[in-house]
Parts: sequence; structure tokens; C-alpha cells
Amino acid sequence: MGENEGMRRFLRRGGSTIRARFMVALVLVAGIALTISGAIVGILQNRHLWDITKDQLERVQGELRALATKGVDPETGKPFTSAPNVLKTFMSRSVISHDSGEAGFIDGVHQFITPLDVIKPEDDPELLAAVQDNLAGGDNVIKFVQTSRTSYRVLVASVIIGNHRATLLRVIDMDQARAQLQQSMVLYAGAAALTVALLIAPTWLVVGRLLRPIGELRLTTDQIDEHDLTTRVPVRGHDDLTALAKAVNRMLDRVQGAVEGQRRLLDDVGHELRTPITVVRGHLELIDHDDPADVIQTRELVIDELDRMGALVNDLLTLAKASQSDFVTPVTCDVAELTDQVLEKSKALGNRDWQLEHVAMVQAVLDPRRITQAWLQLAANAVKYSDEGTRIDIGSRVEDTSVLLWVRDQGIGMTPEETETVRQRFARTAAAAQRAPGSGLGLNIVDSIVEAHGGHLDIESVPKGGSVFILRIPMNPASPHASPIGPLPEGASEPREPQQ
Repeated sequence: MGENEGMRRFLRRGGSTIRARFMVALVLVAGIALTISGAIVGILQNRHLWDITKDQLERVQGELRALATKGVDPETGKPFTSAPNVLKTFMSRSVISHDSGEAGFIDGVHQFITPLDVIKPEDDPELLAAVQDNLAGGDNVIKFVQTSRTSYRVLVASVIIGNHRATLLRVIDMDQARAQLQQSMVLYAGAAALTVALLIAPTWLVVGRLLRPIGELRLTTDQIDEHDLTTRVPVRGHDDLTALAKAVNRMLDRVQGAVEGQRRLLDDVGHELRTPITVVRGHLELIDHDDPADVIQTRELVIDELDRMGALVNDLLTLAKASQSDFVTPVTCDVAELTDQVLEKSKALGNRDWQLEHVAMVQAVLDPRRITQAWLQLAANAVKYSDEGTRIDIGSRVEDTSVLLWVRDQGIGMTPEETETVRQRFARTAAAAQRAPGSGLGLNIVDSIVEAHGGHLDIESVPKGGSVFILRIPMNPASPHASPIGPLPEGASEPREPQQ
């Protein structure tokens, strides 16, 4: 029971982690690889040993034949005339290793033994029985013989001179020959096991370092909750895990934007709709049903408040969608044609001196619907905060790597501090609030549309001297909502003659 609990604790603490599984897999793969390598080496070495013993016996056979045909009898000083003398001389000159042995036979009868302390073929009756036919027949043969003692590689070579046949029986004990190979394989196995063992500690450290981003990713995701969405995964290096960390951070950015957008939407709805709802309820509670004039007046007031609430809800929904990936849908469009369309649509906003100041002859990648919405919002603001009949300029041009779309008015203007204030939600200047009603969301919507294209809104204004609102859209947008723009056509930055 205690051992099982210990194993479960080990698995909970790391035995089942990627690091532990990787180490187990590494040890298994290394062990299998070394085992296969050892088996291949063993097979090749055994085949090599088989070839060596064959060559050795063939060489002995050739030396015996050469001695019989070309050798000189040391007793007479003349060529051999006796087969027994050939065999006796050959065996006296033999150099035999510890795993070999030989014996001499005259006409199939055992006659000569080696005086050396080596293998004695005559001591193994099973061996002699296995080669008896070869000894009697006089054939030269190399073959394999297995006995209860050991296994042999056997040479039976005969020399016939006159009426006598001398036969050499040379054997190699294959088990002894393989002993050195087996010892080498045991040493190899020990070295392989030691190598795997020595790899474990450094590999454990290296794998831990490589998998650190995954641990940091887990810790980061554990720390993130609805109250803290700012934590990010540390980014190091340039490998796949680094790419994973960056992808997770981008996902967390989107989650944070979505959650914060939801919070803002709830706050804005609760803050801004509470007043008109209270106003509508108050007038409905105080309405005099018997007074037609009061009913008509209350009806008009309620409709006006509901219209304002509807416009406010639409603006809030637009801002809530600004953080979504499909908020803008960039396509290639003609900036000059878009400029003309916005100018024509703007003329219906108010009685002003509308002028086309500049036109960019360029193809750009942007969302024409959203850009038109932002551009017309700026035109509507220009009408709202300028006097009737004053001039309002609309234009577009290329500057460096950006497309600039602007509205220039001769309205009430703002101080530098106010130009930053009006970008915020529900923020309006005192002069603007006195001049016209509004929710204070217009410029915030414009700002969101431009940011979704990877650009920003520039504001140049002088108190009582008018303002210029510029949509600066990059030619190669880095925003995830926008697509990159290809090479500009020749003459793209050249202005077109303004239309009067």
C-alpha cells in the first residue's frame, strides 16, 4: 500500500510530466539503438570470424600442398618421396594458436600428435567419428562439426606419394575463438549501459531548460483569472516554443481586450442609459392622461430620449466590436474614388462650403465601409461645431508609407489638452457641450476604426481657429485586422485637380 502511494505521489510530482516522459523515451530509444548496434556488430564480427577461420584452414591446406610438391626432405636434402615424411615435417613446423589443434593420419590410422599444449583432436571421439569418412576417402575438405564438447571448424587435407596416404586433421575450436568476441560484446554492453546512465543527468538538465517555456506557460495561465489579465508568458529565443509563447501572449491579448471591452460596455451601458431611462420613467409617471397637450409633449420627449438611447446603443456596440478580428475587412480600393464618395455624402450633412482639397491617386488595402464611417463622423463633427456657410475641406494624399485622409474645418477649435481629452469615451469639451448635444463617443469610434487598420488619428487644432482631423493609415499595416499593401502604382502620390 505504501509503495503504491509513493508511485502515485511520484507521478503527481513529475513522473507524468513531459520532462519525465521525454527522459523515459530517450533512455528507451538510446537503449534500443545501442542494442541494435551491438547486435549488428556481433553478427558482423561473427561472420568475420567465420571468414578468418576459413582463410586460415585454406592457407594451411595450401602450405601442406606446397611442401609436398616443392619442399625438400630435411633428412635427405632431396624432394620428398614419402607421404609420412611430408606430414611429419609439416607438423613439426606448424605454429598453432591456443584455440587450434592438429593430428596426423597415415592410411587412415592415427600416427602423429602435436607436442604442444593445444587442442588434441584425438581426445574427442565424436570429432573423429564425424571425419572418419573423410580420413578414409582421402578428400580435402573444410567443414563444421558440432560435438558434445564444443564446435569445430575442421580441415582434412591428404598427401599421396607412392603407396601411402598422409592426412592432416587441423581443427579450430570455434567456441574458444568466439570467447574473445563474447568478451568484447560484454564490454560493449557495459559501456553502452554506462553511456546511457551518464546521459541521464545532463539530459535532464538540458530538457528542463528547453521545456522551461512550457512550465512558464502553465504558471502564467494558472495566474490568469478574471481579476488579472495582464500577466504574459516570458519570451526567449527563436525556437518553436518561443513561437508558442508568442501565440499564447497574442491569445491573452485578445482575451484581455474582449474581457475589458465587455466590462467597458457594461459600465457604459449602466452609466449612460440610466439617465434617459430615468427621464422617460419620470415623465411617464407624471403624465396627465386627461391633458392632450401634456400627452403629446411627453410622447415627443420620450421618443427623443429613445432615439438618443438607440444611437447611444449603436455607438456602444460599434466600440464593443472594435476588438474583434472581423471588425474591419480590408480590400483593395481606389482612394481617389473613396474620397469623392465621402465628399458627396458629406454635403448632405449641412449647409457648408464643401471643398476637395487634395486627392491621392493610389490603390490601398483598407475597409472602405469602416473608413467611410470614420470619415463621415469627422465631417459630421465639423458641421456640428462650425458656423453655417463656413468652409470644410476633405482630402487624401500619400505621405511616406501612410495614406492620409482628413477633414479640415473653421469651427470652434480646441486647446492641446482638449485634443487628448476628446479621444476618451463620453469626454467633450465645455465649448462643444454648449454648442451641440452629443454622447462623446464619436471620436472614440473613429480612433478605434483607425487603430483596427494599424494607424492612428492625428488632431491639429487652434481655439476658435478650426481643426484638422487626419486618419493616418499605414501602407503596410501591422494590425492583425489589416492586410499589407503591395507596391504603389507609379505616380501614386501625385495630386489630382480638386473638384469645385
